[in-house]
Amino acid sequence: MITLSSIDELNSAKEAFEKIKKDYPNLFEKVLHIVNLTRAFQFKYHYMGCLIMDEDPGQYTPNFVYGSVLRLYKKEMQKLKDDQDYQVLKQTFAEFKNAGYAKISLLVLGMKPESFVDSTCIR
Repeated sequence: MITLSSIDELNSAKEAFEKIKKDYPNLFEKVLHIVNLTRAFQFKYHYMGCLIMDEDPGQYTPNFVYGSVLRLYKKEMQKLKDDQDYQVLKQTFAEFKNAGYAKISLLVLGMKPESFVDSTCIR
């Protein structure tokens, strides 16, 4: 999925995640863990975003992955969803969905919004 984002939208998203980091540190640690796990397993960020938003990941569902790895990932995702402040995260993802789950994930990892301007598609 190709997404086009303005620098203003990306800056707003970055600020929103900085606010979550400050106001909900446990929630931020959990989402950071999921983003890092997604990256380590080489899953698509769109797959992660769909699970967070309770959407059908469709074609972004990982193929050729051991069932045990997928179960572990979903177990870790459930820990995030069980957080008492999870709705704050889900609302933030919904607000910046047009930026794309990949860009949102990379912002969580600490990338600067300027690095996405005129960048190629990140999945």
